[in-house]
Amino acid sequence: MKKLMMALAAAFISAPVLADPIKDDEYFSMHSMGCMLLRECTDHVKELKTVSDLNKDDYLVDVNYDIIADEFNSLLRSLNAVGAKVFLADERYFPVGHRGVYHTVSNNFFLNVAHMKRPHTLMSVMRHEGWHAAQDCMAGSIKNNFIAIIKNEEDVPRMYQAIAKSAYASQPHAIPWEKEAYWAGHTEGMTQAALESCARGTMWTDYEPTPMTREWLMENGFITK
Repeated sequence: MKKLMMALAAAFISAPVLADPIKDDEYFSMHSMGCMLLRECTDHVKELKTVSDLNKDDYLVDVNYDIIADEFNSLLRSLNAVGAKVFLADERYFPVGHRGVYHTVSNNFFLNVAHMKRPHTLMSVMRHEGWHAAQDCMAGSIKNNFIAIIKNEEDVPRMYQAIAKSAYASQPHAIPWEKEAYWAGHTEGMTQAALESCARGTMWTDYEPTPMTREWLMENGFITK
């Protein structure tokens, strides 16, 4: 028995701890974020099923999310209904300043735990990244790797256009998608409505595609006129 106990102890002591496949000096970078998006880095990355799952994280254990609980859970259900999953992830996987990210290939999006203590910030990021899922749906199907703007660019309030231009000055190609996502992030119900439209399959009747998007949808057989 003593030999058995010693053997078991040795097995537990020598069992390797699963670690991320990147080096310590590669965290807080686009590389670490890519590792997370591809689900190769999964340490401290947990899927959220309900708002109460946030409090399971040590950093958020004492935060009261009651004020946004209903909206959060409703938005989460709508995201799941269209095939998108939401994860809470350690800050080391994000470049500095990134609060969240949506991945068009997997349809997952990830929240940076370091920015989730404030309920209203949490909801802003949920709506923003959720809007990208809706843009994914607008581009034919959420199952492909394309996204399309939903609103005409001139309809986006100037304030959000300015925010996007400033935030994405080094990535101007992203501005058309990001400025309406900022708008959605600060407008309760906007993302919810778009995701419900996606789930119903009425995206292109509820939201008139822009001329370029309509042309692309017709060329790829998603709509006929």
